[in-house]
Amino acid sequence: MLDQTRASIAREPGEVVIPGVNWQGLKTLYLKEVRRFFKVQLQTVWAPAITTLMFLAIFALALGRARTTVMGVPYSDFLGPGLIVMGMIQNSFANTSSSLLIGKIQGTIVDVLMPPLSPAELLVAWVGGAVTRAWLVGFAVYMAMLLAPGVDVPINNLAVVLYFGTAGSVMLALLGILTGIWADKFDHAAAVTNFVVQPLTLLSGTFYAIDRVSPAMKLLSHANPFFYIIDGFRFGFLGVADGLALQGAVVIGVIDVVLWAVAYRLLKTGWRLKA
Repeated sequence: MLDQTRASIAREPGEVVIPGVNWQGLKTLYLKEVRRFFKVQLQTVWAPAITTLMFLAIFALALGRARTTVMGVPYSDFLGPGLIVMGMIQNSFANTSSSLLIGKIQGTIVDVLMPPLSPAELLVAWVGGAVTRAWLVGFAVYMAMLLAPGVDVPINNLAVVLYFGTAGSVMLALLGILTGIWADKFDHAAAVTNFVVQPLTLLSGTFYAIDRVSPAMKLLSHANPFFYIIDGFRFGFLGVADGLALQGAVVIGVIDVVLWAVAYRLLKTGWRLKA
C-alpha cells in the first residue's frame, strides 16, 4: 500500500492516471455540447428547419405548375431529401466550429483541455454533440415535410439514410473542429462557411440532377464530396441516385478517417489551442 502511494506521488506531470477510456468525462463533455445548443433550440434546431422548408416552398411553387420531374419523380420529392441532409450537415459544422471558437475567444477552452480527456475522447464528444444536433434538425424537417402538401418523402432504405446522414454529419463536424482550431475570430469561421461550406453545398446536386448539367460541371460535381453525401442520402429515400451509392459511401468514409486523423494530430499537439 505504501509503495502504491509513493508511486502515485512520483508520477510525472501529464502522466495518464485513468486507464482505458474516461467514460465519465466523455459523457460529461457530450452532455455539455448537447445542452449548449439545446438551450437555444429555437435558433439551433427550429430556425434551420424553417429555413430549409422555405427553400422547399419556394422551389415547389416556382416549378409546381410545370409538373417537373427529375430522375423519374416529382421535383418536390427529389428536392426533399437533399434539403434535409443539407440542413443537417450545415448545422453539424456550425455546432463544432462555434463551440471551439467561443471557447477560445472567451478563454474557457482551458476547461476542456485541462481535464483528463484524450484527443480521441474530445473528438468523440464534440462530434457526438454535432451529430445529435444534425439529426434533430433533420428529424424536424422530415416531420414537417410529411405534413406539407404535395411532398412525398417515404424512406426506401433506412440503413442507407442513417449511414449517409451520420457519415455526412461527422465529416462536417470534423471540418468544424478544424475550423475552430484554426480560427482566431468569428470572421475566420464565417469565411469558411461562406466560401467553402455554402458553395460546396449548393453546387452538390441538392437542387438539380447532375446528369442535366454540362460535362465540365458534372466533373466538378463528382469532385465535390458533398455530392456523395446528398446523392447517397437521396438514394435512401428514392431508391435512385445520380452516381453509385456504394462509391459514395466509400468516399465519405475515407474522408471521415482522414479528417479524424488530422484533427486528432492537431489536438494532440495543441496547435493554436495551447499557449
